[in-house]
Amino acid sequence: MEEISARLMAFNKGRLPGLLPLKYDAMAENFFRFYRGTNHIFFEDLARNNPLPSSPAAWVCGDLHLENFGSYKSGNRLVYFDLNDFDDALLGPASWELVRMVTSIFVAFDSLDIEHAKALNMAGLFLKSYARTLHSGKPDYIEPQTATGIVQEFLTAVSKRKQKDILEKRTVLRKNKLEILLDDPRHLELEETSKLALSEHINAWLKSDGNSPYNYKVTDAVFRLAGTSSLGLKRYALLLKSINKEGEKYLLIDMKQSRPSSLTSWIAIPQPAWQNEADRIVSIQQRMQNRAPALLSTTMFNNDCYVIQEIQPTKDSINFKLLRKDYRHMYQVIDSMGMLTASAQLRSSGRQGADNVDALIEFAGEASWQEDIVRYAIAYAAKLKTYYLQFLVDYNKQLFAMQDDESAGKKKIA
Repeated sequence: MEEISARLMAFNKGRLPGLLPLKYDAMAENFFRFYRGTNHIFFEDLARNNPLPSSPAAWVCGDLHLENFGSYKSGNRLVYFDLNDFDDALLGPASWELVRMVTSIFVAFDSLDIEHAKALNMAGLFLKSYARTLHSGKPDYIEPQTATGIVQEFLTAVSKRKQKDILEKRTVLRKNKLEILLDDPRHLELEETSKLALSEHINAWLKSDGNSPYNYKVTDAVFRLAGTSSLGLKRYALLLKSINKEGEKYLLIDMKQSRPSSLTSWIAIPQPAWQNEADRIVSIQQRMQNRAPALLSTTMFNNDCYVIQEIQPTKDSINFKLLRKDYRHMYQVIDSMGMLTASAQLRSSGRQGADNVDALIEFAGEASWQEDIVRYAIAYAAKLKTYYLQFLVDYNKQLFAMQDDESAGKKKIA
């Protein structure tokens, strides 16, 4: 067994064994998906050999990469483009967020066969945009009314999507009852006892949580597969139906198990005493984003903590495959990502141990750290490529495969 395989197995121990192979299947698809699934490896390596200069303590999402920016609808029903994954969020060195993002540029461009020179230019652009926004001391945001160019086109397009669009894709009408579509490869059937317990729990949550939608009840629930890093964790999709007499309305919500941040073991900065991991995720997300997604909340179910939010037709990320040959649009997207990263750190500065705006502005005025980050990112992307090739050796030996012949998709999940 390759060393990288042993490290992956050790980290993922405790996840649902019948579904964990799906994570390794996803990671084997390409170099970038492997990068997305190895955040813990990235920061373990960085902590053990960290050549980066000191940087301010800032709230970081903990896994910043090209696909962790995207669109979503907030509680005010406006669509925003922002950082959108906070599972690994905590208080950490600002530079650690940047080097994770810049490395993702080199890895993603390698996966898309985009020349290294463009990756180098985009890495420099991201850092310059970040530093420029940070130096201004003023956070900014992106919504359809303030966006320009390709980002505006993207947000305008997703803004036109309606709730019925996602319901048509994810549900089916059977015997005059709307149900979540089990033919969807992202959905697995729950055992009846598990479905009943989950439905009863969420019905109680709907009545007691101030962030829950008003006058709804659960009508169906399935196990949900989504993302890369989160595969193997407990995750559910629930269909809610309004109990008002004026017409039928439906919502889909996502309920995702929360685990400790993969950076926790490698960060020396003291962390707040959160109620639980879901509280950590939601609290940091609310302070870093300009506006939080609709229905963002937490719950405890069977001694596990979960983050709850609406499954939206407006949630999407930029498809860089479509931008491969459009340098101008690619430039604009990366420039926006740099601005949003700095804005998130400015917006959350001075909170519970984070350095203040003045410290961030001073950091932005320094010059050497940008070169250090790019240098490390290039070297680490090359190192990770060797990890990926080593991983594929064991993957092709079926070291990560299920131990029985029955596929996970045919099983009912307890």
